[in-house]
Amino acid sequence: MEITFLGTGAGLPSKERNVTAIVLSMLQELNEAWLFDCGEATQHQLLRTKIKPSKINKIFLTHMHGDHIYGLPGFLSSRSFQAGTDKPLTVYGPEGIKDFIEYALKLSQTHLTYPLTIVEMKEGLLFETDAIEVQVKKLSHGIPSFGFRIIEKDKPGELLVEKLKAMGIQPGPIYGKIKTNAAVTLEDGRVIYQRDFIGAPKKGRIISILGDTTYQEDHTEFVKNSDLLIHEATFSADKKTLARNYFHSTNIEAAKLAFDASCKQLILTHISSRYQSREMDAFLEEAKEVFANTSIANDFSVFQL
Repeated sequence: MEITFLGTGAGLPSKERNVTAIVLSMLQELNEAWLFDCGEATQHQLLRTKIKPSKINKIFLTHMHGDHIYGLPGFLSSRSFQAGTDKPLTVYGPEGIKDFIEYALKLSQTHLTYPLTIVEMKEGLLFETDAIEVQVKKLSHGIPSFGFRIIEKDKPGELLVEKLKAMGIQPGPIYGKIKTNAAVTLEDGRVIYQRDFIGAPKKGRIISILGDTTYQEDHTEFVKNSDLLIHEATFSADKKTLARNYFHSTNIEAAKLAFDASCKQLILTHISSRYQSREMDAFLEEAKEVFANTSIANDFSVFQL
C-alpha cells in the first residue's frame, strides 16, 4: 500500500499547501487506487505524480466543505478524456453529494464516458469484499463529517516450499493443488495436508483516515490498533480554543488519539495556512512528545505501508 498526499492544507490553498486530497494506492493488492477528498485543483496535483486517473475507481468524501469537494466536478469531467477511464467509478459521500455532483454535471452539460455510482453513506459498514472492509464513523464537525477505517483481510500464509522439497515433492502443478485444497493425494499414495505446509497467515493492515473533527475520546475505539492513522491537525496546541471554535483538532490532540488507540503510526495533515514551513519542526515536535511515531504530510509526500 502507498499513500500519496496531493493536498495537505486547510480551508484555502496556499503557496505551500493545496487543499485536501489523499490517494491510497493498492495496485499490488487490488489493482485499484482510492481518492479521499477532492479539493480544488486535485486534478492538477495528480499531473505531478505517477498516479493514473484510470486506476482511481473509488472516491471517498469526508464532508461537504468546499476545500474537500470543489475539485470533484473537474476531476470527474477530465477522467472521461483520459485513456482507460471507461471503467466504473463510485463516489461515497455525505447526504447532499448526489445533488452536488448531478447539478454540476447537468448545468455544465458534462457527459461522462464511464458509469458513475453515487452513494450517500451513513455510519457503519460501508462495504466488504473478500479482501477488504471499509467502516464509516460520524465525527464532530460543524457539518456532518466522517472518518473511514480500511481493514485489509488477513492473507493465507506462504507455501513452505523448502519443506515440500525436503519430502521429495518438486515444484509443479502439485504446489497449486496443495495451496488450494485441504488434502491432496500424491501419485505414490501419500496424503499431503495443507495445514502442514502453509505458513502463518499474513496479518492484514488497518488504515484510519478521519475528516475534519474536534477531538473526541469516543474516536479511540474506531481507530484502535490502526497501522496508520491519518488525522487533521489544523492548529498547534496553543490554539486549542480556536480549534474548538472552528470544530478542528490540534497537533497534540491528534497525537493523544493515536497514543490512546495504540496506533503504530500517525500522519498529520490539513494544516492551517497560518503556519509557514519554518514553523513545522516545532509543530511536529509538540506532537511527537505525545506520540513518537508522528509525521507531517506535505503536498506530494509519499508513505509506504
